[in-house]
Amino acid sequence: MEGSITRIFVVDDYEPWRRVVSTTLQKQATLQVIGEAVDGLEAVQKAQQLQPDLSLLDIGLPTLNGIEAARRIQELSPKSKILFLSENRSCDIAEEALRTGAGGYVVKSDAEGELLPAVNAVLGGKRFVSASLAGNDLTDPKDEETADPNSGGVVLPFPPQNAWIACREVGFYSDDRFALDNLTQFIGAALKAGNSAIVVATK
Repeated sequence: MEGSITRIFVVDDYEPWRRVVSTTLQKQATLQVIGEAVDGLEAVQKAQQLQPDLSLLDIGLPTLNGIEAARRIQELSPKSKILFLSENRSCDIAEEALRTGAGGYVVKSDAEGELLPAVNAVLGGKRFVSASLAGNDLTDPKDEETADPNSGGVVLPFPPQNAWIACREVGFYSDDRFALDNLTQFIGAALKAGNSAIVVATK
């Protein structure tokens, strides 16, 4: 309902990132953070208690990964929508996350421009995928795919009839509070996966 408050639950084990997310959400008066959790088991327990409208989940959580936490949250809080917010750019991981019935997947390094559009899309019954993950064949031709004009992300009908994600391991960072944390996470994830990382710095 227009003007009503949306209750959001933020799950991430990195406290400075949770602050960034909360600050971003506060830009929209109808969004209210009602709780936070730092690991998967705590997320499941608190979601059952809080019954949030929307849960923002990282993938790499201690004790219980975000994908399994999402499955359990949907059992215990079935009206809660799920939006993954992770620096993990693995195609397989992103697809598995969306198979849980989640409303979307936002790459953390894209969150500055995509978080609010993604939240609004998911709350509106759509599915949102970061532009850096969306490929030309993301949807079945029968699905209506639209690029979000504000973020560049891809908004899909929910659920899409057939979806797969084509990854492009590229991140662009501006000179702001998102840059350093996400650059280090991007490089760390690439190296951990056995891939190369190339950094091009400009003025």
